[in-house]
Amino acid sequence: MAEIHVQQTNTFLRAYKKLHNNQKDAVDQAVADIVRDPVIGEAKKGDLSGIYVYKFDCVNQLFLLAYEYDPTNRVLLLVGTHENFYRNLKR
Repeated sequence: MAEIHVQQTNTFLRAYKKLHNNQKDAVDQAVADIVRDPVIGEAKKGDLSGIYVYKFDCVNQLFLLAYEYDPTNRVLLLVGTHENFYRNLKR
């Protein structure tokens, strides 16, 4: 199996840095899930076409992780709660 590269956008990194350590653990697990199985997320339509959103539990709160992928790359776009998530994603 080919090696999979995980890239992080600045938007993702900014959001990730603000998280608490226990939240980062949950996000790291979600990223590992995406690397293993990229179709785990929900494909978006319209102006977010090509973007997938994976919903996961992060310390008893629903978090969303937006990403794009091809066979060898996973590009992490944004992570956070549902509030303003799609608005921020469209920027």
